[in-house]
Amino acid sequence: MTVTTPGATPHTPTSEEFIEAQRSPEFQELRHAIRSFTFPLTIAGIVWFTAYISLAMYAPELYGMRLVGNINLGIVLGLGQFLSTFLITWAYVRYAERNIEPRSSALRHRLENPQG
Repeated sequence: MTVTTPGATPHTPTSEEFIEAQRSPEFQELRHAIRSFTFPLTIAGIVWFTAYISLAMYAPELYGMRLVGNINLGIVLGLGQFLSTFLITWAYVRYAERNIEPRSSALRHRLENPQG
């Protein structure tokens, strides 16, 4: 294994090396890992946001329904939008740290250090 000295310029891959890396099973697994997590979460987030906006447009009386004291359903659903955004971000960061970053780092290292 070649050790890169600090401050040394890493190898700049050629277009052929990038194409070869893209066709590799490691890259395909990385792409699948990214897509299998991000696409469902993105779709769920868009559906949730669209439902929130649609209810506000077509059923505004529903948002005015009081739940406890001065707290109505609109406030709860609005705060749910913020909460879901933070939860999705947190889940993605955890997933990326465990499943995406190690794979992408290994691919990057292989491209920048073709000798070993």
